[in-house]
Amino acid sequence: MNNSNFVSFSFFSFLFLSQTFLSLSATERCNPNDKKVLLRIKKALNNPYQLASWDPKTDCCDWYVVECDPNTNRIVTFNLFSANISAQIPAAIGDLPYLQTLVFRKLTNLTGQIPPAIAKLSNLKLLRLSYTNLSGTVPTFFTQLNNLTFLDLSFNDLTGPIPPELSLLQNLDALHLDRNKLTGNIPESFGKFTGKVPDLYLSHNKLTGSVPKNLGDLNFTVLDFSRNSLVGDISFLFGTNKTIQIVDFSRNVFEFDLSNVKFPDSLTSLDLNHNKIKGSLPQDLRKLNLQYLNVSYNKLCGQIPTGGKLQTFDISSYFHNKCLCGAPLSACN
Repeated sequence: MNNSNFVSFSFFSFLFLSQTFLSLSATERCNPNDKKVLLRIKKALNNPYQLASWDPKTDCCDWYVVECDPNTNRIVTFNLFSANISAQIPAAIGDLPYLQTLVFRKLTNLTGQIPPAIAKLSNLKLLRLSYTNLSGTVPTFFTQLNNLTFLDLSFNDLTGPIPPELSLLQNLDALHLDRNKLTGNIPESFGKFTGKVPDLYLSHNKLTGSVPKNLGDLNFTVLDFSRNSLVGDISFLFGTNKTIQIVDFSRNVFEFDLSNVKFPDSLTSLDLNHNKIKGSLPQDLRKLNLQYLNVSYNKLCGQIPTGGKLQTFDISSYFHNKCLCGAPLSACN
């Protein structure tokens, strides 16, 4: 091959390779900055098997665990669950600025505290850090996430008080702090949510004191305060003008007279078992479309009202009271 042919061949070879490279680059949707961050996250998580598809030679929009926005091609979802990972949440997660959904779930060897870098994710709408071994306190920096609609920190080892500042989250639909080791009182600020009124899940903690009265000023849909050491009267959380549907106040030390409590028509599930509630069951309970009822292990007396759905529940819904009687329990004397 003479020199002119060699030069011509080399030029066309270079042109072909350049066009091939440009073609591959053109077809890749993944934002290069997002890809770099994801690869840092993979390394920080010790290159787990669940991220095996995260090959730097491939398009990150096609990787498992993450999703790209179809218009911007930026990473908007990070959903890692049921993986054998021994690590902490990488601070690099805060460098995915378009992230809307962030999930670390069912990762029992995920340890450490919730990193402050999450506060940088201003577009975040759903945050679920649950079923892990995360420890430390519930951060106050969550209040910087103004677009947050769902916050789930359940089934962890979080300690300390509930931050009152969480009531500043105006778009919150649900707050899950259940199954931790949280202490102290339910914040009074939870009666002053400035936007939406979220479903509150605070069960299986070590909360004490009485429920703030101003919670009765709001219309909740779901309240779960079960398995704490809360005390006092909570009858103010009910009323015919309320819209509450699901209530679980079981296994606390609540003490009040149930006789004259008015329940809203919206109520479908009522669990008051293992408290110190006295009085009788209100006749109005017959009017409700209850799917679940448990008032066992209290100090109730009198006849169970006849009618509605009250006789469709078995003995376990009523037993171990002071002198409650009538179907499905034994007849009254």
